[in-house]
Amino acid sequence: MISRETIEEILVRTDIQSLIGSYVSLKRAGSNLKGLCPFHSEKTPSFTVYPSSNSFYCFGCSAGGDQISFIMKMEHLDYPDAVEFLAKRAGITVEEHDSAQYTSRPKVDKKRLYEMNATAARYFHAQLFSDDPEAREALSYFTEKRKLSVATIKHFGLGYAPNSFDKFSKFMLSRGYSYDELVTGFLCGKSESGRYFDAFRNRVMFPIIDVSGNVIAFGGRVMDDSKPKYKNSSDTPVFKKTRNLFALNFARTACEESLILCEGYMDVIALHSAGITNAVATLGTAITAEQARLMSRYTKSVIISYDSDEAGQRAAARALRMLEEVGLTVSVLSVPGAKDPDEYIKTYGVNKFREVISGAKSKFEYNLSKVLGKYDINLPQDKINALHELENIISAVYSVAERDVYIQTVSKRLSVDASAIRADVDRIIARNAAAYKRGEAQQVRRDSVGYSDRVNPDFIKAPTVARNEENVLGLLLEFPEHRRSVFEGELLTEDDFFTELGKQLFLYLKSAYASGDEHLVTMSEVFSDEQMGRAARMRVGRMALTANGKEVLLDSIARLKNSMEKKAAESTDTIAALDALLQKKRNG
Repeated sequence: MISRETIEEILVRTDIQSLIGSYVSLKRAGSNLKGLCPFHSEKTPSFTVYPSSNSFYCFGCSAGGDQISFIMKMEHLDYPDAVEFLAKRAGITVEEHDSAQYTSRPKVDKKRLYEMNATAARYFHAQLFSDDPEAREALSYFTEKRKLSVATIKHFGLGYAPNSFDKFSKFMLSRGYSYDELVTGFLCGKSESGRYFDAFRNRVMFPIIDVSGNVIAFGGRVMDDSKPKYKNSSDTPVFKKTRNLFALNFARTACEESLILCEGYMDVIALHSAGITNAVATLGTAITAEQARLMSRYTKSVIISYDSDEAGQRAAARALRMLEEVGLTVSVLSVPGAKDPDEYIKTYGVNKFREVISGAKSKFEYNLSKVLGKYDINLPQDKINALHELENIISAVYSVAERDVYIQTVSKRLSVDASAIRADVDRIIARNAAAYKRGEAQQVRRDSVGYSDRVNPDFIKAPTVARNEENVLGLLLEFPEHRRSVFEGELLTEDDFFTELGKQLFLYLKSAYASGDEHLVTMSEVFSDEQMGRAARMRVGRMALTANGKEVLLDSIARLKNSMEKKAAESTDTIAALDALLQKKRNG
């Protein structure tokens, strides 16, 4: 067998967008990518790649899964060969043993990589305080331009990477580290001509430290307006940028009430230096589901503090959705008269910024401000447009009581009767529910044509139960935090599932949870490509919906159990009717 850790490392190093993009021409579609399916003939793209969950799904032929599933299907390989194919592509050696078993080689010494990163961090920090004229410019960048104290610089271990082709690499070689180790840790690169070069040059350096105190990666920033402004470590055996947060090692001791999520390193450092030590930032990427889950382990509330420009606001909207999905209470910080927290604190002081924090807006208040900022509500048509947008926002709220509060708020702000708004919202909800049911009915008809569902032949025997199964399984497949609720709370058992495929998926998820396999890295080995496609469809069905929280999970479980009870009762009634008929025949 191939170890789970090795498979996980292969998947982490295999960017699904890059992998599939080498076979399929992909175009951006929001946060996802679309293209023509490589597995069936089509003229209109129905093949979608989901980078946030490292998955793909074709709405035309139902192919779906992860990177391994894609290669198995694309290259016509079995599971071990597909893993080896991706391992070679990622630069990971996998060798065969006893003609049947596989293991990774060479084994990564993570402790040595941590020590190497710590040595690099000390080097960069020492360079910042050296007599080199360029180093003095870097120090001036921190102390003069960014107004950081020497104490803050030392607290975060900030540094400077010299403007040299290989000065840093030669230093590390003198400390006993090899070029292979430096390349593995993304501290060194190799040119096409075979020359090794420093990965970071002429940049101020930000060491990234995990919650155990290990230096795991680096971020480097230019001191002028050249591009790219930031350069961050790529994924390594000790660092996954989608699973870590800058300064969480400090913030975790001060975030019981809330975490402040910032866009950049300097915003976080500015807040910490001002005594606001519950701030963190993502690492050069948009927030991921893994980072949202990481935050949920340390706090119950997150305040989003992103830049006020258009890109920052789009990022804030995405963060709102992802943080709410993991059960966090989320609010958004509006920083008046400044682009970001760093600029605001420098201009107005930390006490004023604390007042801004206390005035952070809830998700609805944030959306309300955005909508009202777009329209002049003194104009009848603008007022109607604003009202329609807000009614659609309210209709997506799961809680009836919460909807009522928002309806009352909009009623007062727009001077429109609350009962009229409520009637519109109810119509939108009914319309959406009807559309969803039509879609379900059409899918059931498609699945039942000729009784030919080869993937889940039990589906046609109880379509309602099977559909409820897929709803619950979609939540469990897409959201690891729901697995914790279900398996630790014993909310479901194998007997709550009717179809054989549903039982198999549930038992696999239960086993994966027990073994700590949050990312389901062995799923392609256990299930066929058709079953992987069906599981992908279940996940996509949940990803398309706005409400996926704990209330939705519990409601979905209740629906599944209720439909199973009805199915059992129908079976009992059928048997009773047959018995009565047989008895009647016996009696003449």
